Amino acid sequence: MSGDPIPAAALPLAARAPGKCILFGEHAVVHGRPELVLAIDLPVQVGIRAAPVGRLNGDPDASTTNPYYRTALERLWPGGAPLEIRVNSRVPRAAGLGSSAAFSAAIAAGLSAARGGVARTELAERAFAIERGAQGVGSPGDTAAAVGGGYLSLNGPGGDTVFQFAEGDRSWTARRIPDPSWSWVVAYSGLPRSTADAVRAVGRRLAEPDGPSLLEEFQRVAEEGIAAVQGEDRAAVGRCLDANHALLGKVGVSHPRLEALLAAARESMVGGKLTGAGAGGSVVVLPLPGRELEAARRMARAGGLPFVVRPEPRGASLVSAPPDEQVVEPP
Repeated sequence: MSGDPIPAAALPLAARAPGKCILFGEHAVVHGRPELVLAIDLPVQVGIRAAPVGRLNGDPDASTTNPYYRTALERLWPGGAPLEIRVNSRVPRAAGLGSSAAFSAAIAAGLSAARGGVARTELAERAFAIERGAQGVGSPGDTAAAVGGGYLSLNGPGGDTVFQFAEGDRSWTARRIPDPSWSWVVAYSGLPRSTADAVRAVGRRLAEPDGPSLLEEFQRVAEEGIAAVQGEDRAAVGRCLDANHALLGKVGVSHPRLEALLAAARESMVGGKLTGAGAGGSVVVLPLPGRELEAARRMARAGGLPFVVRPEPRGASLVSAPPDEQVVEPP
């Protein structure tokens, strides 16, 4: 269950966490406005074992060169024995699909298990602290999805409160949204992007005179979109996806490659948008019923790397055995 604590476990162990897709409200959520984020069934898995020399995917220098790994060790393994950590990922790197959040959640779960276990709420705080420490900017939505699984609303309408976060004068409350049992299609453009750079650029754009009115519009669209998902109103969700994408274009984070992917899928979807930081990365579309594969094929022909995805209800968790020796680059 996504709300269960992470139990204590002896090394060697393995942990995994899902990637994510933001359906409404990215960038505006950094400023306290609503967001809807979805954990998707593309996981990141880490295997952790004691070793004579600390390494990440065989690299003994990663504790200084990889900010996520460095922050995780500083916060959750201070003074601990050397560890050999291997990463397997189905989430494309720097694609707006939560590779860094999933890595942060998975390594936090694994290190916390080795230290005696952790409650789910504390794990969410630890995962956010790792990503925030590495990026320097951002909101807890991505790591909340990676830890909690399923659909989560941040600072918007929803059901039971799952997590609460506070940082300075900003706070976020994550609430559970029921799963309408839809499949989604995400497609990576092939253009990597930097979350930190995009967040800072949008922050400068929102500081312009029309910034407050844009934030109000982001909030309106996100609240309508969340309500439409709760009401399982596919047509209304499609309209809100398109409206949210138009707003993201206004703050300067769309890209011709993203526009081309959405145009290619248009006949097979009810709506779509870029997802994540933008300026590259990925798009997400809600396909017409039964046309998921068609939407994926259309975006593949347009140069994207598509995935038909479903919600992953289980967030970060331990798995029965460490992953095999296949290595995929961490974030």
